[in-house]
Amino acid sequence: MRVDIVTIFPAFFSVLDVSLLGRARQDGLLYVQVHDLRDWTTDRHRTVDDTPYGGGAGMVMKPEPWAQALEALLRPDGTSTLVVPTPAGTRFSQPIARGLATADHLVFACGRYEGIDARVLDWAAERCRVTELSLGDYVLNGGEVAAMAMLEAVGRLVPGVVGNPESLVEESHEDGLLEYPSYTKPSTWRGRSVPPVLLSGHHAAIDEWRRAQQLERTRRIRPDLIELLDHDAGAAGPGVPRS
Repeated sequence: MRVDIVTIFPAFFSVLDVSLLGRARQDGLLYVQVHDLRDWTTDRHRTVDDTPYGGGAGMVMKPEPWAQALEALLRPDGTSTLVVPTPAGTRFSQPIARGLATADHLVFACGRYEGIDARVLDWAAERCRVTELSLGDYVLNGGEVAAMAMLEAVGRLVPGVVGNPESLVEESHEDGLLEYPSYTKPSTWRGRSVPPVLLSGHHAAIDEWRRAQQLERTRRIRPDLIELLDHDAGAAGPGVPRS
């Protein structure tokens, strides 16, 4: 997978050199390149923003530097996917991460200030797939933090990036539920013991316990996910088992 990131703060992405993503880049599984938006400006001040039409606080990122950058990076055959982190976008989720992990080329557009001139996304949508995504119901100073989080979520799903593929299956949100709690040695630590079923060697009982823990944790912390699962099961019609 190839990933291009456009930002006015390229140094932010130095973290890409560490951990699993760093190793994936070294192994050629991920090709990630970071670009400075200011390289596509034409004035001596390298200006990327201006005041908003209609008034209001803040500044808006100018369209032409973004158009120049995207013209240089998007594939002419339309197979690129432009990802725009924004609090006004669709909430990012594990299913969305799985979908993006199948793409051959992603371009992350990291906006700042009050965002990117809206005409840029309309223009880009004529040349590639555009998806506006939000990490959650809060506002960040810019798209860099969100882009990094999304890239890590997507990159680890690329085949070969995570050493044990089975570990990707038993994670929060992979089946619509939160992950069950995990334990390691010693079996007793500071007066707290590992649940006996995990020491039993009875794999069916362990699977049943873990599923029950997933349901209990999800009902307690994210009841909205349980409601969504119930809705999906009901929509699928009779005979569909519910968790």
